[in-house]
Amino acid sequence: MGDWIIGALINIVGSVAINFGTNLLKLGHDQREKLYSSNNQGDGKFVPKSVMYFQTWRIGILFFAVGNCLNFMSFAYAAQSLLAALGSIQFVSNIAFAYVVLNKTISVKVMVATTFIVFGNVFLVSFGNHQSPVYTPEQLIAKYSNLVFVLYCMSLVFVVALSQYLYRSGETILSDNAKDTSTHWRTLLPFSYAIVSGAIGSCSVLFAKSLSNMLRLTMSSRYQFHSWFTYSILLLFLCTAGFWVM
Repeated sequence: MGDWIIGALINIVGSVAINFGTNLLKLGHDQREKLYSSNNQGDGKFVPKSVMYFQTWRIGILFFAVGNCLNFMSFAYAAQSLLAALGSIQFVSNIAFAYVVLNKTISVKVMVATTFIVFGNVFLVSFGNHQSPVYTPEQLIAKYSNLVFVLYCMSLVFVVALSQYLYRSGETILSDNAKDTSTHWRTLLPFSYAIVSGAIGSCSVLFAKSLSNMLRLTMSSRYQFHSWFTYSILLLFLCTAGFWVM
């Protein structure tokens, strides 16, 4: 069995665990909201416990954390381009979990979209990149210093700054004049929020791949974690992944 197959299987299990944990987190919040609604008599005096006290929420956090750890491990065995696309398997598993855990109704459109995702993943696994070379810190530094990547990072910073400005502006406008605001702000607000979250959070995938690469290098050679680059990538990974979760 090739390394990329091991990485793909670990990633699929991790993605399913993340999705299951996310649904349990949502269920925990729903249970808290239901408890608040059933005990509140209109005076607003009843304040339910924090969602952290709900067992469903705690189990969801556990699955979410384990799933992310598995995804991190998978980057040591397969190409990032393959695993990042395989993450879409979450949308497939979400149908089952949303129906079973949250009692949601699954529409025909969702089923059709999921079918396309399945076919896309089949083609991806069949014809995608199956190689995952191991780079030294010096080689990774050279790749991170590449002019094209630097220009990409600068463009990403500009997009994030613009989206954050639009989000803050829209939030202020909606809070000051909620009734008379046109619908475009109500559409732009969640869109800009998603761009900021996705643009920064998705960088954690790149940093996770770099970290797993160096872990794999350590296990296969005498390389030790003595490079400043290793700890810089670790810090960037924790910051971007933490931002994505929050």
